Amino acid sequence: MRVSLNPVRRKDRERTPLPSALLDASGARIILGQRVPRMGLVEPIAPSDGTLFGPRGAALGGEAGPLFVCDTGHHRLMVWNAAPGHDVTPADLLIGQPDFRSEGRNARGPVGASTLNVPTGLAARDGVLAVADAWNHRVLIWHGYPTRSNQPADVVLGQSDFVSNAPNRGSDAPTAASLNWCYGVAIADGALYVADTGNRRVLKWNGIPEASGTPADLVLGQDGFETRDENGGRVPGAAGMRWPHGVATDGDRLFVADAGNNRIMVWETPPGRNGAPCAFVLGQRHTAGVDHNQAAYYPTAASLNMPYGVAVLGRKLVAADTANCRIVGYDLDGLAMEAAALWLAGQSTFEDKGENRWGVQQRDSLCWPYGISACGSTVVVADSGNNRVLIWEAAP
Repeated sequence: MRVSLNPVRRKDRERTPLPSALLDASGARIILGQRVPRMGLVEPIAPSDGTLFGPRGAALGGEAGPLFVCDTGHHRLMVWNAAPGHDVTPADLLIGQPDFRSEGRNARGPVGASTLNVPTGLAARDGVLAVADAWNHRVLIWHGYPTRSNQPADVVLGQSDFVSNAPNRGSDAPTAASLNWCYGVAIADGALYVADTGNRRVLKWNGIPEASGTPADLVLGQDGFETRDENGGRVPGAAGMRWPHGVATDGDRLFVADAGNNRIMVWETPPGRNGAPCAFVLGQRHTAGVDHNQAAYYPTAASLNMPYGVAVLGRKLVAADTANCRIVGYDLDGLAMEAAALWLAGQSTFEDKGENRWGVQQRDSLCWPYGISACGSTVVVADSGNNRVLIWEAAP
């Protein structure tokens, strides 16, 4: 049992109203990659068609599938042709390895159109699949969901060809066509967004590129395409970024999970110029704030600790509040500076934290949830620290 070291803090926590459930209280409907352990013991991890190692991205291409998972630690993309119907359903296809029992960066060989090196974020919409191949410093795009294992990508961004993988194409300075440790990707309203994390910026292509090496049309986090300074080279504020990871939109507003500054940046309208500042942030009291949990050990409904993922679920904005091992939900109609989350999953109260609630993993617990996506009323969570993916229905 956990004992509080601060009686005043404990008293305050007991007075806090219980949050509303964000996701089904019975837990995930489907668990992939790792069964809920018996006697507290988890299964050993070895690559197979049903295991995962530190997955960081997962998304449904439609309510009936397919399902795509970045099996990050095994350097491969797993594909289920239809939405899985039971726990530990084996994958149908894979990209990045010669077979389901192999692992290794770029399949222990040269870089190619179907190899991967720490794949992290992915987006699947309207038949287009985009994967942030982070340590190859590129994004791979398939125009049409893959239908066979190791189907080569159609387009590469960040590099001039499929056999190159130098950060920023081997230059000290970035350009509109280069990438450096790109960890997140999103497709929305016909546009492509990439969290170019190592360059501390988010890039936007106004349409889905059809040619390799296409330069981006817009940059956020920097004043121009040629700089990569932390927080845009200034003190933390509304324009710069430190460690952007997740990107989402609700059709009008743009949301960026700036994990390094422990916040979510919100633009009220689609940015139209390079370096446009956000309107406000979530997770901090002001745009200059950067401390995790607003400089406190315990979180609150208004604080964040390294949020890596963000998505829109109906009229809610949901965020993977990674280091607090929870998912929080905000009312899209009530977003503003210092807005508090109203919905919660993974913890009992907004003031709780801890991997699997300081216990063994359960169907409704989380350990470093990294990526999050939504499709209809279903949320897909890359529960990275538990080496699994959760397919979890929204609470009624």
